[in-house]
Amino acid sequence: MPRTPAVRDNRRHQWEKNRARRPEAERCRTGATERDTGLDSQDLVFHAEYDVVAASEELAAAFGVPQGTSLLRRRYRTRRATESAPFSLVSSYLPRELLAPNPDLLDAGHEPWPGGTQHQLSTVGIEVDRVEERVTARPPTPQEARELQLPAGAPVILLHKTSYDIHDRVVDVSHITLPGDRTELLFTTHLERW
Repeated sequence: MPRTPAVRDNRRHQWEKNRARRPEAERCRTGATERDTGLDSQDLVFHAEYDVVAASEELAAAFGVPQGTSLLRRRYRTRRATESAPFSLVSSYLPRELLAPNPDLLDAGHEPWPGGTQHQLSTVGIEVDRVEERVTARPPTPQEARELQLPAGAPVILLHKTSYDIHDRVVDVSHITLPGDRTELLFTTHLERW
């Protein structure tokens, strides 16, 4: 049986930002996975794990902080209830210090958070200005192939997402591993008219 495909497009970031200011009842109705897959929230099984990690050299450079700075690492796995493989493997990193004013942001028990990361950040006064995404592909590691239940020869798509606030500060770095056999990336660029 074919697995549920997902189409991830760059317009999702403005959609997420617009939702961040909507009432909670509206934010609870749907999320980014529902948008990407066309499924309803009751069709999904969501799993989140949080822990605090020391910033590696790579993450410290991305955030412009000293190596070893405390980061909240959030790992997400969302799958269709009738399937066993997740749509993606997500590891998101945020400076713990930025989130400290709202202790709920440090607790995975509040997931799935209505309105996602942009709403979470808004609760501590952070507005996302832009999102930069870099996409590459490679063969999966054995663990990725098992977790994503990839057929032999299927690649993974690596999406490295960096979110900047209105002060040009990096506020979120996410590493997203997508199954290449059922993920489509769609980029639509609207050009201003002359």
